[in-house]
Amino acid sequence: MQRPEGPICQSCAMPMEGEHDFGSNSDGSINPLYCKFCYQDGEFTMPDLTLEEQIERLVDLATQRMGMIEDEAREMEVKSLPNLKRWQTVSAS
Repeated sequence: MQRPEGPICQSCAMPMEGEHDFGSNSDGSINPLYCKFCYQDGEFTMPDLTLEEQIERLVDLATQRMGMIEDEAREMEVKSLPNLKRWQTVSAS
């Protein structure tokens, strides 16, 4: 799969193509780092989610909705997610 050109969510790697895709800060402003599914009102929607759980969630999504082969989806997520801001912060803690 080809990497999107615009910003991607720094938690799930979803392409964010317009304001409607971005998450929100506690003051209602747009959060430029995270999508609306991962971040709302200044907080992660699933604050206790681990990197491993996120990988599994996205593998399931890729196979069920995008028709990807599970091994390919897992390889893609394992390579890309650890590089995202949310997961680098967790790893550094």
